[in-house]
Amino acid sequence: MDKKDMRIVFMGTPEFAVESLKALVEGGYNVVGVVTQPDKPVGRHQETLQPPAVKVYAESVGLPVLQPVKMKDVEFLEQLRAWKADLQVVVAFRMLPEVVWSMPRFGTFNVHAALLPQYRGAAPINWAVINGETETGVTTFFLDKDIDTGRIIKRKYFSIPDSANVEYVYDGLMRLGAELAIETIDLLCEKVADDFDADKILSVMNEITEAQDESSDLRHAPKIFKETCEIDWRQKASAIYNFVRGLSPYPGAWSKMVSLDNTAAPATKMVLKIFEVAKTEKAVVAKPGTFIVENKKIYVNTNDFLLELKELQLSGKKRMDSRSFLNGFKQVEEYKLEKE
Repeated sequence: MDKKDMRIVFMGTPEFAVESLKALVEGGYNVVGVVTQPDKPVGRHQETLQPPAVKVYAESVGLPVLQPVKMKDVEFLEQLRAWKADLQVVVAFRMLPEVVWSMPRFGTFNVHAALLPQYRGAAPINWAVINGETETGVTTFFLDKDIDTGRIIKRKYFSIPDSANVEYVYDGLMRLGAELAIETIDLLCEKVADDFDADKILSVMNEITEAQDESSDLRHAPKIFKETCEIDWRQKASAIYNFVRGLSPYPGAWSKMVSLDNTAAPATKMVLKIFEVAKTEKAVVAKPGTFIVENKKIYVNTNDFLLELKELQLSGKKRMDSRSFLNGFKQVEEYKLEKE
């Protein structure tokens, strides 16, 4: 089947998805419509509506856009059917009901930012870095009734350097995901024909896919909340190092900064966001979470080795390097970091 004949509906929301949609458009694929999230209220009084990145790009190239509040809305489903999609491509979107993902005759595939079955869930890139993985990747799979469990079509691999933060991996997987989306569509175009009946389509899909291996030790990627990002300084330095880079630059690892003076008022408690740390071979000399300032560098005691704080942000202040931080906060050793 020629790629220009396959009618494709694209579904996605953030910048991560734009790269894939752009690859489809620039590659001459027949994208007949785009589905994305509704515009989001922003600003102090929620007065301004901010369109999703996918909508901005789609409208810039003249693609029709649907923004349903509810995926089972009758009017939305009628509009979606009117596009007569042969295939739906999903990148960084929401969970789809069966009435949506089962609509196209060639199915709906998702681009997942991990090597399934590992890291099923909402935050696969963060958790891969937090867990110290040296390799991750992207996977395309057909949607089914459970989350991230459908039959795998293709994978591409990506190495994670020890120094990389989640932003680096995000950017790499965004590009890799776009490549894999194209390769997956090309494979489908090669294997299917316009006159295939349902049984023939099912036979081909089973031939080019594989079931996910449920026997391995699976690591999951649940949604990350503010409390997820709090640092436990009682852990080993290597674990904290991975934790910080797995949350940098967003949403950012953080810790409570508390005065060592037990008589101090509660107002002296502050939140310190930490965006970059460096491993050292210096053994700890005090309890986890206590500071050491040496040669204009800030160190924190962990379970085993000192970690050097490189880039940080105190609540109400700008993000800065440790030297700048010390210039404005010389009494840092009078505080400690602790987990609530």
